[in-house]
Amino acid sequence: MKYLAVILTSTLLVLGSCSKKNETKAKEKTRKKDPNALRYDSLDWNAEFKPMKSSAQEINHYKEGVSKFYDDFWVKGKVSGGFLVAKNGKIIFEKYQGMADASHKREIDQNTPLHIASISKVFTSMAIMKLIERNKINLDQKVNTILEGFPYDDITVRNLLSHRSGLPNYANVLWNNKKVMLNGEKPISNQGVLDVFREYKVKQIRPADKGFYYSNTNFAFLALIIEKVMKMPYGKAMKYMIFDPLEMKNTFVFDYDKDKDSIAKSYKYNGYEWAWDDFDRTYGDKNIYSTPRDLFKLDIAMYSDDFLPKKIKDEIFTGYSYEQKGYKNYGLGMRMLEYEDGKKLLYHNGWWHGNNTVFVHDVNNQFTVIALGNKQNKVIYTSFKLAGLTGTYPLKVPSIDSLKPHHK
Repeated sequence: MKYLAVILTSTLLVLGSCSKKNETKAKEKTRKKDPNALRYDSLDWNAEFKPMKSSAQEINHYKEGVSKFYDDFWVKGKVSGGFLVAKNGKIIFEKYQGMADASHKREIDQNTPLHIASISKVFTSMAIMKLIERNKINLDQKVNTILEGFPYDDITVRNLLSHRSGLPNYANVLWNNKKVMLNGEKPISNQGVLDVFREYKVKQIRPADKGFYYSNTNFAFLALIIEKVMKMPYGKAMKYMIFDPLEMKNTFVFDYDKDKDSIAKSYKYNGYEWAWDDFDRTYGDKNIYSTPRDLFKLDIAMYSDDFLPKKIKDEIFTGYSYEQKGYKNYGLGMRMLEYEDGKKLLYHNGWWHGNNTVFVHDVNNQFTVIALGNKQNKVIYTSFKLAGLTGTYPLKVPSIDSLKPHHK
């Protein structure tokens, strides 16, 4: 009997081992890079990531600096939102406070999607660059060869991505055009924006590629390009191309008709809920909801050349606007600070209604800052300066003492 028991135990161990090997092979098979896929392959992005080495003392320096900043600005500033900081691919600080829905006493936690505002542009640009990698479109292709009825002959995909199209912001155009009837009960769509620009022959502020002009119109039209090429709605395309492969389970494109009563609310400084308006149906420039943890998954994946080839990432992370002196610049869907010593800091901020957001992707130091707020509070933008903790950039981490004259 003992002999039989040993045989059975050995057999079970072998079968278990074989089962684990088969599971591993199955995972490896699903994570195999498909050179033809119009999506970011479901690779193990954490395994792809190659972390820098930092001493325990260095990590402690970051933790102490971030912790003090959080207490001084987020806690005392009564920020409502989520806050995450990572170094070398590991989360070193993460906190949540405030209400997702004050009327129902629903608190914000790590799984609460918040409106990421213009950080949505980073996602839109990544989807466009995937289409470019797969030769479905190209950077210098004229937009009017992709979008039917696009009324500008000089604008390319690259111009839209780099805010060098010369197109005015669609919100300003619609507000100033009394012929266009806006109704908060039925916000305008992306196609509606294009129809207005075509029908009313909206003029460019300047010809394409003659200067930088930040305009949400660019990314609203890029979203239409994604829909045209993918032959599916923007929300479905983003889920297929980016959210699912990166396992971003709490990230989605806001659907005004389906989601407006269930998502985390947006609040003014005084705590009153922010009302919907005429532009809550447009996307590409905004209207993605996510969490700090999900955005961190994007941050990690962006280090991999399997996410996008280096030559394409170089296009994204290159400054395109040098008409004016200074260190602020814009790549393809990504802001940056370019310093004289050659160092470059990548980031994107956002604002929409009561949502203020920060995303810092510091490649030089593998340092990440993600700050999402749903109650209007410009204190959130000070999170960007935490990049100064690395000592790489001339950014001074703010202290509560430096702001005392402005605090009451």
